[in-house]
This record gives sequence, structure tokens and C-alpha cells, in this order.
Amino acid sequence: MATSVGRAWKDLQVETINLPAIQKGTIMSETKEVQIVLILAGEAQFEEREIGGRWLTTRIAKGDFFLTAPGPLYEMRWKVTGPLPYQAMVVSLGLPVFERAMKDVFGKDAEAVSLRDISGFQDPFMESLMERLLVELRLGHQASPCFVQGAAQALAVHLARNYTFVSGQMQDQRKGWGLPGFTLRRISDLMASNLADDFSLARLAREAEMSEFHFSRMFKRTTGRSPSQFFISLKMERARALLRQTRKSVIEIGLELGYTSPSHFAQVFRRETGSTPGAYRRQA
Repeated sequence: MATSVGRAWKDLQVETINLPAIQKGTIMSETKEVQIVLILAGEAQFEEREIGGRWLTTRIAKGDFFLTAPGPLYEMRWKVTGPLPYQAMVVSLGLPVFERAMKDVFGKDAEAVSLRDISGFQDPFMESLMERLLVELRLGHQASPCFVQGAAQALAVHLARNYTFVSGQMQDQRKGWGLPGFTLRRISDLMASNLADDFSLARLAREAEMSEFHFSRMFKRTTGRSPSQFFISLKMERARALLRQTRKSVIEIGLELGYTSPSHFAQVFRRETGSTPGAYRRQA
């Protein structure tokens, strides 16, 4: 495991760490920087909550990210569900470089825009960038200041463009820019916990305490997909995992995800992934 040292790491700090198999409830102190965590190895059931709030659960594995915005105290805990090691890469992005990126992307509206907190998501661009940063980290004092600072700026702009929402008065003026992080997380958890059920926009809108119309607009602004499209993507993500990790038949997997017709399940799977369930399993 390693920690960034030297003049190259002015705009961000990077470390790789071994994590314990079980972590009981731990209060995380208020942070002044943007923090990104990438799971490098292992699987776990991860839980987090605002102090005194309801626990939110995420099943995480290699390649999953956590994004934490500067903000108040929160609590987290986890339990490893697969073989060790359980390892992570922790990146702390300096506030000055992130604030410059926000102004670059949003101009005079930057102060009305906030970074979202998201857990257990994947981002191919960030994963590729992290792989390059790991190479620089292993170089120790020979890491390139030019490359690291450029990576910090690219990361900051990527976060500003893809993981922010408009808050406060500006949100009232410009309805539909996006859902707050914890609302999106609550809705995503509700979907993921009920993959075998029929899609219900009304149920999701009630959970978000919004009208169906306003919820749909804000959800698409935040994720780039409609609620129904997002729900299908969660189903297909689960289907791919079951095809890779279990010996269940295609029919059983379809039934588990609410598809009573095998042909309909295969049709949706091919539309979303470009492959039939059987071909995907053979290639996995």
C-alpha cells in the first residue's frame, strides 16, 4: 500500500489502503475536500447514514466508486462478503482546483451548484484516470507534477459536469436541474430492492415527495435516463451478475427479475447489452 509524497501531489492526495473485514459504526469527521474512493479488490456490504438517520445499504465490489462532497459528519460501517484482501484507493481533491473547475463549467452560477454524494457507482472515465494515477503513485518522488496536476484538473471538471446539482434559490429558479444526492440514493435503493416488481413511477415519486412529472424531469436531469430506463438498467446489471456468478438457468434469472416470458427477457437483455443471455454467459 502506498501514499502520495513529493511536489507532484499539490492538488490531490492519493493513498492505497488495506481495509478490515468488519468495520463497526464509525463517525466520519467533517471534510473540507472532495473525496473519491475506488474499490481495488474485494466485495462488501457497505452502510452509511446521516447522523441519527436511516442506514442506506450498498453492495460494493472491485471497480465501484464512492464520491463524498465537503460536508458535515456522517456514519458508516461495512462487512466483507467475499475473500480478502479488501483494498481501496482514496483520492482527496483539493478544494481550490475543484472550485476553479466549477467556475469553468458553471460561470457565475457556480456558487449555486453543489457536488452530490454517491455510493457504489461505476465510471469508466474515472477508473481509467485512477489507473494512471496509480502508476504515478508507484513512481514515488519521480511522479510527474505536470501529469498529476493535469489529472486533478480533468477529474475536477468531470465531477463538475457529471455529479452536481443546483441548490438553494437557483434550484427554485431553474427547476429540474437534478435530485439531491440522498434523494437519488434513496430512490436507487428502492428500485434495486424491488427488481422483480413492475415499474411504478407513482411509487418512486411518492418516495421523493414530488409530483410524477417533476420527479421524472429531475431524475433524468440527474442520471441522463428516465426512471423506467434506469430501472431496466438495474435489472440488466443484476442479470449480468447472475449469469457470471451463478449456474441459474436463463429462465430462472428472468423470473427472478420479474420477466415471466423468457423471450421478453432475452429481447430486453439483447437490446440493453448487445448480446443474448446465453452468449453473454459463454463469453463471461
